[in-house]
Amino acid sequence: MTDPAPADLLVRAAAVHTLVPGRPPQRAIAVTGARITALSPDPHGLDDLIGPATEVLDAPAATVLPAFDDTHTHLILAGHSVHGVPVHRARDLAAFLGLIRERAARTPPGQWIHTTVNWQEVLLAEQRLPTTAELDEATVDHPVLVRRGAYNMVLNSAALRLAGITDDTPDPPGGLLERDDRGRLTGRLVNKAVELVERVLPRPALAERVAGLRAASADYAATGIGTVRDCLVPVEDLDVLLATRAVGALAVRVRALVSGFAARTPEQVDELLDRMDAWRAAGEDDDLLRLWGVKFGIDGGFEAGALEEPYQDRPCYHGRLLWEPKELVAAVDRVVGRGWRVGVHAWGDRGLRTLLDVFEEVLGRRPDLPPGTLVVEHGGLARADQRARAIALGIPVTVQHPLLHDGALAQQRAWGEERTAGIFPLREWLDEGALLAAGSDFPVGPYGAMVSVWGMTTRRTTAGVVGPEHAVDRAEAVALHTVHAARLMGESAERGSLRPGALADLTVWPVDPLSCPVDVLCELRPERTVVGGRTVHPAQAQAQP
Repeated sequence: MTDPAPADLLVRAAAVHTLVPGRPPQRAIAVTGARITALSPDPHGLDDLIGPATEVLDAPAATVLPAFDDTHTHLILAGHSVHGVPVHRARDLAAFLGLIRERAARTPPGQWIHTTVNWQEVLLAEQRLPTTAELDEATVDHPVLVRRGAYNMVLNSAALRLAGITDDTPDPPGGLLERDDRGRLTGRLVNKAVELVERVLPRPALAERVAGLRAASADYAATGIGTVRDCLVPVEDLDVLLATRAVGALAVRVRALVSGFAARTPEQVDELLDRMDAWRAAGEDDDLLRLWGVKFGIDGGFEAGALEEPYQDRPCYHGRLLWEPKELVAAVDRVVGRGWRVGVHAWGDRGLRTLLDVFEEVLGRRPDLPPGTLVVEHGGLARADQRARAIALGIPVTVQHPLLHDGALAQQRAWGEERTAGIFPLREWLDEGALLAAGSDFPVGPYGAMVSVWGMTTRRTTAGVVGPEHAVDRAEAVALHTVHAARLMGESAERGSLRPGALADLTVWPVDPLSCPVDVLCELRPERTVVGGRTVHPAQAQAQP
């Protein structure tokens, strides 16, 4: 018998939580190439795998866990945001506008100025968005795009002109051009109205896009994330992801859902799928970068999620459905008919009910669809009967406490405290047998492995503790980002737990996240993140003697 090959990396730790059922914590883990090769309950039990080139990480107080998945996030937006005006640092509108004014002072006239996207107006002192008039005070020489999340924008006058938007422009289907009580534009665009601007935005240079994704993916890795499922990738940006992958700039695995929000007709859906099939035909698919499927949306978000009962702040308003159900059935059916998977945003209870109607009809047409082909994204306000129905249909759900954390105040204004407290009933979903997987929904909420675990276990938000009865314990929260996430991705055979032969996706933490004081979790970051045997955080890890 030949001696085993030396390990490339050997970690000795206080605990290696494998997340393999029935296996107690180990004390050492060895990695060779991209795979885990051995584990031992003795911290020195794998010392015979140490060779001349082996990196030994001797961390007697540390804890090893699998790298986390963020199963619903927006890496592409994070990459764009790297170059944006950092308005997320502002605490009032004066500082917000001052940051834009500073950027304008060093930007050539006529060039677009855009902001970071990970902020909430309710966290500003004024608790509101800026207006066109206020943005004009910052600059009239540049088109300014203030973006909050994926579906809300505010434009200054120059940007409105370039987009061809006037007081006479009608609301596009599924979108809103906000107006004041005199019918004049405020500059805010909601939901599909953002497409009026996106079509005129200049496309950044490829090098700038790659640099943004390099920085953004490295920052995800620095929080313990090893895989992201990007749920809103413009089909044009698949080439940007490929270019980033080609130069070794992706620090995390990427599973891309192409945005289907602009595809409204059968012909448009087919055109989108043709472009996706070209990717598949070219064999552009590997462990690091994969095209997962298509993302649609059945309703809006905080301000437009479709409810059975009216909004608290608008007694005659029930939210907004973005599709006629029969049209969404046709679109989803075309996608799965080509062998792709589908994730659909549903936020309100009426939105979720309508989506389950759609999924049930698609499953009736195609009863042999593989499990996990159809996914509910968010399922925010999920009533007991809807949970039972989703579970009976075998529909997985992605949930995102960071989204609730940052958005709770805004949601309470629209829905009231009771319905807001009912968002993400994790305890019930798990007890009733659902397949859940967790994420962030960045930029609406912050990404990060342990900030999510902290939120799911405490139910703390910007509005205080909401719905504490829906909390889960730490082991369950970790599993939602690891074991269950890999299952939702269809990658359980390769990832999600630490075992010989699995991909070496792991994180090393300075304390044990399963037993440290709960408040430590909110700011806790790993000392190391490893993806496929490659240390991606810190970027230049050095071997210890």
